Amino acid sequence: MRAIHRSAVTIAAAMLAVVTMSGAAQAKPADGAWQGCPYGAVCIYGQNVNPWANPHPTNVYWSYGAHNLSNQYGDHFIINNQSGIASVSLCTGYNAVNCHFFLDAQYAESVNLTPYNSITLNNR
Repeated sequence: MRAIHRSAVTIAAAMLAVVTMSGAAQAKPADGAWQGCPYGAVCIYGQNVNPWANPHPTNVYWSYGAHNLSNQYGDHFIINNQSGIASVSLCTGYNAVNCHFFLDAQYAESVNLTPYNSITLNNR
């Protein structure tokens, strides 16, 4: 019984370490989905929601090109679960104008979305 308890504590500590990481995170999902984000998609999670604790994205984007954001303020996790050279850009203008932030495929990061008005999925 103590061995099971120690294993549970070790797993919990490892999960906490992943959750508290700052900067970009990278992972290779075994089944394709990554914290609820389908393989091939880009996902945004609710404000101050940690996808490792609550793997339910609020926005899922599948198609390349610009997508305007609406009512996205404060810190949100973004997971780019695309493959290869596909990236994500965050832009201060609508329709992918004035892009500043880039996230490569298979990376995740918490970003303050307040200054951003659009997201674009890129295949290059």
